[in-house]
Amino acid sequence: MTTNERMGQVAEREMTDEQKAAAEEFKVRRGYAVHGPFAVMLRSPEVMLRATAMGDYLRFRNVLPKRVSEMVILVTAREWTQQFEWSYHYKYAMEAGLDREIADAIADGRRPEAMAEDEAAAYDFSIELHHRKSVSDATYAKALAQFGERGIIDLVGLSGYYGFLAMMLNVARTPADAGGVKLLERFPI
Repeated sequence: MTTNERMGQVAEREMTDEQKAAAEEFKVRRGYAVHGPFAVMLRSPEVMLRATAMGDYLRFRNVLPKRVSEMVILVTAREWTQQFEWSYHYKYAMEAGLDREIADAIADGRRPEAMAEDEAAAYDFSIELHHRKSVSDATYAKALAQFGERGIIDLVGLSGYYGFLAMMLNVARTPADAGGVKLLERFPI
């Protein structure tokens, strides 16, 4: 399998007017230049801007506790073996207070042993959603008790949105910016 990057940064001199406008709008919204999955999506500026808008809510303003939100992102990165996503969000998860042992268990593809009740509810919900493409009544009820209906939507939104980003990054073969984070082993097929 080749690992050469397929779609890196678009050089500013090669950008269309629409791409330049989208890149500028992104920078104004986020405070930094287009990179990662957004550099890939810049090939379709409207997709990039709409994804950015959804990400602004899901990453920064969803109703879940920050450590739980970051844990769900790690579960999604693990499910897609998405190195770029993993390397960034592992650091964010640690900053948000997620226990390193929980993140490391997710990296290994195993259910973490010592989770708080909200972490366990979110983990089980996310894993079932990824593996079964649905969730059982029992899993739904536990997540509902922890997070309410809005939280359920945010759990699904995080899993779907970061799955979408993982697909973009995997297709583009965007390299990880590991920055000291141990990368994921590929699961056997």
